[in-house]
Amino acid sequence: MYRIAVIPGDGTGPEVTREAVRALEAAAESAGFDFHAHTFDYGGDRYLKTGVVLDDEELEGLKAYDAILLGAIGHPDVRPGVLEQGILLRIRFALDQYINLRPVKLYPGVDCPLKDKGPEDIDFVVVRENTEGLYAGTGGFLRKGTPDEVAVQESVNTRKGVERCLRFAFEYCRRRDQGRKLTLCGKTNVLTYAWDLWERAFKEIAAEYPDIATDYAHVDAICMWFVKNPEWFDVVVTDNMFGDIITDLGAMIQGGMGIAAGGNINPEGTSMFEPIGGSAPKYTGKNVINPLAAICAVQMMLDHLGEREAAGMVEKAVMRVCAQDLESMSAGRMGKSTSEVGDLVVKYIREQKG
Repeated sequence: MYRIAVIPGDGTGPEVTREAVRALEAAAESAGFDFHAHTFDYGGDRYLKTGVVLDDEELEGLKAYDAILLGAIGHPDVRPGVLEQGILLRIRFALDQYINLRPVKLYPGVDCPLKDKGPEDIDFVVVRENTEGLYAGTGGFLRKGTPDEVAVQESVNTRKGVERCLRFAFEYCRRRDQGRKLTLCGKTNVLTYAWDLWERAFKEIAAEYPDIATDYAHVDAICMWFVKNPEWFDVVVTDNMFGDIITDLGAMIQGGMGIAAGGNINPEGTSMFEPIGGSAPKYTGKNVINPLAAICAVQMMLDHLGEREAAGMVEKAVMRVCAQDLESMSAGRMGKSTSEVGDLVVKYIREQKG
């Protein structure tokens, strides 16, 4: 019996989360396991009513769950950063979800913006360090509000944080067992202190994994090669900021935010899974948002929990929908409503039973 915390969040988050939970129910029934989902109202509406984003007791309570399924965070009536920092980043840091895992996989039937590239070319994973770097929040102001103002934002990289991220990436590359190649994405020619640490640790740990080929590329080169030769990549590991940037590029080459999902992973604790796209408030209640990214987040969650049969069922159902049922991956042009896409995924999961 898995305990799943569900945070539908803001905007269209509740709509896509509803379909994701339905897919989870179908997968659990088909694969033969049980779960209990507890829904929490953390988000913009609650904050506007109560002034509370996420208190310490609520945050501590999330640690009792096997996983968290998040819909979307972001409300048009709440200043940007309040909810993102108070919910999303706070959960990541407090639950020590030190890995952000982002598969970049183009499914058959999904339009790719890259010329002459198909599903056989785009199938890699980005492992992003998730709790350090520029997002650690270290820095400050001097003479704020004056013509002589100085703003300092520092990138914090610890040996422990870097090493555990790299070890996860090597192990994941081995378990994935596809190209068995791990690429370090950095900027060693300019950011000499942080990336000296990353590069040294990478080379030292690589010696323990003789079965994994390794290489290095600057982040600007990675952006070029994602577009020109995505087939070169198997697993890419990088820091928090660079990972944030290149995974959005990855989402575009796999067909857009409608299909992109990610995991915030604590291998020893509670992990959180989410669609990559935002809350899309202008579409709220219209039943037009593509729920497949949220359903893919469920697939990632099941794989993380060790329910790989169920995860495979969900992915096969998503691939079938993409291949034969959708006109486009864009909001409002799918040819199906949010709930109709969810119905198809559930149907295709159940057809795999037995």
